[in-house]
Amino acid sequence: MERLKIYLDNCCYNRPYDDQSQLKISLEAQAKLEIQQQIRNGVFDLVASYVLVAENAANRFESKRNDIQNFIDTYTHTYVSENVDEQVKSLAKEIMATGVKLMDACHVASSIISGCDYFLTTDKRLLKYQTDKVKILNPMTFILEVEENYEH
Repeated sequence: MERLKIYLDNCCYNRPYDDQSQLKISLEAQAKLEIQQQIRNGVFDLVASYVLVAENAANRFESKRNDIQNFIDTYTHTYVSENVDEQVKSLAKEIMATGVKLMDACHVASSIISGCDYFLTTDKRLLKYQTDKVKILNPMTFILEVEENYEH
């Protein structure tokens, strides 16, 4: 069976660093960490992009920024580079027409261009955007869906 290709947006990467006193945030962080472990174990193929790297580079917290970049550098299976910038911008423009913000639209566009099966985010507004080109889910929902669909 071919491994699922997944793209985690910057919100996902930063979720474990957020205040864990809220149950929803804590559960999303746990789900994201489980997904990362599954990526390390070769269960899923990680997709990243120049958009993600640029957004992470702007993180003012050096240790978080470095941890996230190290994970991306180590485990990325498919990388959407600046070489397809025009494709990303063109598709992002279409996505933005539905009310999605620029950076989010560029992330979704990158995931679509790379042929991702899933785009994961904790951004409530972005979760409302739906397309038949990539499935957009919260990390918790992703874990439940994958378990349900791929159990023996």
